[in-house]
Amino acid sequence: MRKKFSLLALAVVIATTLAACGGNSAASSSELQQVKDAGVLRVGTEGTYSPFSFHDPKTNKLVGYDVEVIAAVAHKLGVKVEYVETPWDAIFAGLNAKRFDVVANQVTKTQQRAGLYGLSNTYTFSEGVIATRADDGSISSLADLKGKKSAQSLTSNWAAVAQGAGAKVESVEGFTQAVTLLKQGRVDATVNDSLAVLDYQKSTKDKSIKIAGTTGDKSDQVIATRKDSNLVSAINTALSNLSKDGTLKKISLKYFDTDVSVAK
Repeated sequence: MRKKFSLLALAVVIATTLAACGGNSAASSSELQQVKDAGVLRVGTEGTYSPFSFHDPKTNKLVGYDVEVIAAVAHKLGVKVEYVETPWDAIFAGLNAKRFDVVANQVTKTQQRAGLYGLSNTYTFSEGVIATRADDGSISSLADLKGKKSAQSLTSNWAAVAQGAGAKVESVEGFTQAVTLLKQGRVDATVNDSLAVLDYQKSTKDKSIKIAGTTGDKSDQVIATRKDSNLVSAINTALSNLSKDGTLKKISLKYFDTDVSVAK
């Protein structure tokens, strides 16, 4: 008897399943309206990730490239923005738990994330670069790193890139220490994301370090929502308009002295 359903029972199961599916669809498709009804877009961001999301040392105000971009997006949506500062390791769990509506924190677009979340169009483009002393003309590509010393954090994927090119890797704690060794002449180069180098050059005005070449590794950063949220479409429209009216370029120039909102 337990292996069979009566027609009535089957009808109840089908009706319940359809109702559940319809409920999920309705909940997903109403996220934009919920944000507009509340008048607030809740944004998950770290608040400790300079220059993207951090507190100004003088004012303690939350500032940064991502903070300004998502604020501009919210303005286009006609709502205010509320930031929910969350450690990176917990940020997607917070999104799934509906503690906030979106994540704006240099989320790199990957196939795995595309299968789990709604991802906007790219608003930041970056690539792997090789930084050297400005007066060093011996390095312009990965091939030139063979036999050279490169300062790298061993926990970063850039250490593997440098090693793969034949460089002798000098372990450091981070980019700042890598630049120090580079300027002292103790290493020949450091491989890192272009945004890290551009931020360093912008914030320090240091002309003794240059981007000598690229690695071929490219990265797209996006805004993340819950899967199938119709916020994605609205965010994409906002980003498109912000690109057309020059807002994204203006924010990019403020933080990096170059437009990182367009692919090079």
